[in-house]
Amino acid sequence: MIEFGHLTHVGLRRELNEDTYYGDSELGLWLVADGMGGHLYGEVASALARETIVREVREGTPLAQAIRIADEEIIRASKRRNEALPMGTTVVAARVSGNRFEVAWVGDSRVYLWREGQLAQLSQDHSYVQELIAQGAITNEQARSHPHRNVVTQALGVTDPVQLNVETMTGELRPGMQLLLCSDGLTEEVDDRGIARILSHGECSAQECVDGLVAAALDGGGSDNVTVILVRRH
Repeated sequence: MIEFGHLTHVGLRRELNEDTYYGDSELGLWLVADGMGGHLYGEVASALARETIVREVREGTPLAQAIRIADEEIIRASKRRNEALPMGTTVVAARVSGNRFEVAWVGDSRVYLWREGQLAQLSQDHSYVQELIAQGAITNEQARSHPHRNVVTQALGVTDPVQLNVETMTGELRPGMQLLLCSDGLTEEVDDRGIARILSHGECSAQECVDGLVAAALDGGGSDNVTVILVRRH
């Protein structure tokens, strides 16, 4: 059995929530998209990503391909608007079928796996600071306060479909394991230790854990929209 909790919050410093999310146990699909582009366009891009991916997955399209189609749709919508600024969105998505999961992502929205009391980050941010970390130029700790930490190197609607790097990973989702999907509004304010601390409360429901994570992000400053989904296998 799958239980999931979900919540999005505008944060404490933004007027608009450009994040969106989707969760459906029957379809076995969950996703978080963090829109960017200002002038309401981030909101449009993230909603378009959600609608396209859900539609495609319902029709049997593999997850990575559904994300590629969303990239093309957002680029097309952008061109119709004739705006100088492209609209873009990150996306992180998970599919669960039986005891297997597949995750896919573009940008810096993340997916973590919780198993046996340990938190592991499955996704790797498509971001400028992640590239610096990979080169050994800065540490993970320095990345948290780097002035360009919010610069993503890949995003739907911005990255040309030919260049788009939809990364995927598959694994086993056994009873007691949990998948956490979130926008960077969570990880900007709460480090992995803080996330693990909240998930380690075994007695809380998936929704209570999600509520606790969003509350921690707001306590940390709430500098961005924050969206969290927690998918738990029983």
